[in-house]
Amino acid sequence: MNTEPIERLRANITSVYMGNTAAVDRVIACVLARGHVLIEDVPGVGKTILANALAKSIRCSFTRIQCTPDLLPSDVLGVSVYNRENNSFEFKRGPIFHNIILADEINRTTPRTQSAFLEAMNEATVSVDGQVLSLPQPFMVVATQNPYEFEGTYFLPENQLDRFLMRISLGYPAPDDESRIIECQPARTALTRLKPVLSAAEVIQLNEQVDNVSVDRALVNYVIALAEATRRNDGLQIGISPRGALALAQAARATALMHGRDYCVPEDIVSNVLPVCAHRVISKTYMHAGDTVTTRRIIQQVMETVPSPA
Repeated sequence: MNTEPIERLRANITSVYMGNTAAVDRVIACVLARGHVLIEDVPGVGKTILANALAKSIRCSFTRIQCTPDLLPSDVLGVSVYNRENNSFEFKRGPIFHNIILADEINRTTPRTQSAFLEAMNEATVSVDGQVLSLPQPFMVVATQNPYEFEGTYFLPENQLDRFLMRISLGYPAPDDESRIIECQPARTALTRLKPVLSAAEVIQLNEQVDNVSVDRALVNYVIALAEATRRNDGLQIGISPRGALALAQAARATALMHGRDYCVPEDIVSNVLPVCAHRVISKTYMHAGDTVTTRRIIQQVMETVPSPA
């Protein structure tokens, strides 16, 4: 299969984001799979630069929502304004009506405002004033957040986290990459000059190709077995839901396409289990969805007990 558009997108992003290339591939996989991505890490490691580089690489509408404690749902969705001329209310669309949304520091806004993203991320629609409005395609939310231990952060509810296809972290760059960052200052130079390399139509075409990637019945059974094992695990309060199993299969399809295949192999599933599933389960030790250290360890143990197909 032709991976040239994907390579073009990867090269464009990495010309600005000089860090974890595996994280770049995760973000691209989310684009291909029609998924949303949550990037969590400490301040200053390039979360916003990565999101901006992705948005600028696709020829479509983009907006950034800086999440703050005083942000209201209407600031995201829009608001009805009275029109004196025709004696009626008119709905003024909010920033959610763009193709790519950067929700920067999403866990600094209140759960009430976080919930404004739920329907949009799940159904690609917004319900306001008795109307159901469709969002443009492609549609993707790239959210960043600081670790929960940081002051002024809120826990993302479980149903909000479940809307993200992947939850990833970037980590600190390697010394060579950090040297390039200091010398080039890509956020001030390359990012401002970055040009789109994919059109919205090409992204939609790639989405359709992902849908056509085949998943053998043995691999479907493997995904189900992993989900069942988490539901029975003594260390987990909540295991992988059917939506989580579906997300894992879709991420595997996207990974296969990135490798030029129209079929999945076991490694496509294995490599995606942690970023796709760790934020969807809740441990009995820490009763909130922010504890990925414990859940990643438990899921890793589950993967060791569930044999993958040959």
